[in-house]
Amino acid sequence: MNKETQRDELPEPTRAQLEILQVLWKHGPSTVRFVNDKLNQEKKALSYTSTLKLMQIMHEKGMVLRNESSMTHVYSAALEEQKTKGVVLKKFVDAMYNGSVKNLMLELMGQEKTTNKEWDTIKDLLNKLDDE
Repeated sequence: MNKETQRDELPEPTRAQLEILQVLWKHGPSTVRFVNDKLNQEKKALSYTSTLKLMQIMHEKGMVLRNESSMTHVYSAALEEQKTKGVVLKKFVDAMYNGSVKNLMLELMGQEKTTNKEWDTIKDLLNKLDDE
């Protein structure tokens, strides 16, 4: 079985696991202490032991890799960021909007005040898609 096939069979990360992956994607290989500190800076308080346990479970499931060559273990993401986000987003759109990206976009546009600059960026993205 190749690595790509293995990744397709990995379980979908939970919300807490996605938060850990976000730190690893942003900062690269990191210790549990570093990940826990970043999560506590960005989110509600999370104990070191809770972060450690989550990362150990993620390692067992193949979501993260663990370098055990030094006394302090260093973890890195085993899941590709864009692919993982795509899977999570697709599941969300399927569950909340019956698979309709249009309905999701309409909801997003209705919730926030969109600036002219943001509209221009959206138009550029849509034009690029049309050109392909």
